[in-house]
Amino acid sequence: MKSLLVSAAICCVLCGAGRAQERPKIIGVAHISIFVHDIARSREFYKDFLGFGEPFQLDKPDGSLSLTFIKINDRQYIELVPETKPGTDRLGHISIEVENAEAMRLYLKAHGIKVPDAVPKGRIGNSNFNVKDPDGHQVEIVQYEPGGWTRRENGRFMDGPRVSKRMMHLGITVASLDASMSFYRDLLGFQEIWRGSKDGKVLSWVNMKLPDSDDYIEFMLEKPKSPAALGTAHHIALETPDIEKSRAELAARADQAHYTRPLEVRTGTNRKRQLNLYDPDGTRTEMMEPKTVDGVPAPSSTAEPPK
Repeated sequence: MKSLLVSAAICCVLCGAGRAQERPKIIGVAHISIFVHDIARSREFYKDFLGFGEPFQLDKPDGSLSLTFIKINDRQYIELVPETKPGTDRLGHISIEVENAEAMRLYLKAHGIKVPDAVPKGRIGNSNFNVKDPDGHQVEIVQYEPGGWTRRENGRFMDGPRVSKRMMHLGITVASLDASMSFYRDLLGFQEIWRGSKDGKVLSWVNMKLPDSDDYIEFMLEKPKSPAALGTAHHIALETPDIEKSRAELAARADQAHYTRPLEVRTGTNRKRQLNLYDPDGTRTEMMEPKTVDGVPAPSSTAEPPK
């Protein structure tokens, strides 16, 4: 009997260890956090111009703004954070939603990634923790909790004139494609879906789809020389079924939202029609149709990554 109990105990330990090393489900891109210089002007861009709602904000103890949340849909947000230093990279962090944050913490720990000793709950009631990718980008792992503010506002703050209902991808700079592949593909299970090149000689972009979602991360392999110019690379991509209709809607709002840049629809290297917009700090929002101009997928580039 004693030997049977010992065997059962060992089995439980081994099974538990096995579960801890299984990658939990990654639901999708949750949000991007960006630094802004003037919160009033940024609200004009994201709310008045793009038409998104602002369900809640967090304040510091002195009453000043800590950050505010711009809602794209029930799963996806843009966090606007007052800058700590002007003229720097606007990217704060990116966030992916998982089914079980604690299981993801154990999984990452088992694979040598530095993680906290436990998964805390943030100020809006969701379970979350941060890790660093090979380029030092902060990646927040978040699980939406039943009692959290995100779930509390399900179905609300989406009745405005939203120019898009989905954030299809986020763009981040990547210095070493191999290192990023090791983290996002081999560890997190992302799947490569397309490669593109500006000149056909050097690889410019690699699109990596999340394992359990159609959302993806775009690796930007050409890093801008100026930190202030990173907002064109560290970008947000919003899906639109009809780019011309979206352009017309934005044109009608431009004066009221004090947006003065040209609204030009172009066809990208991926053969999808797109429209680039820029917030007051230069962070790019890319409006893009989900399909190519003729429905035929653009071929992936065979160019080599930058040296």
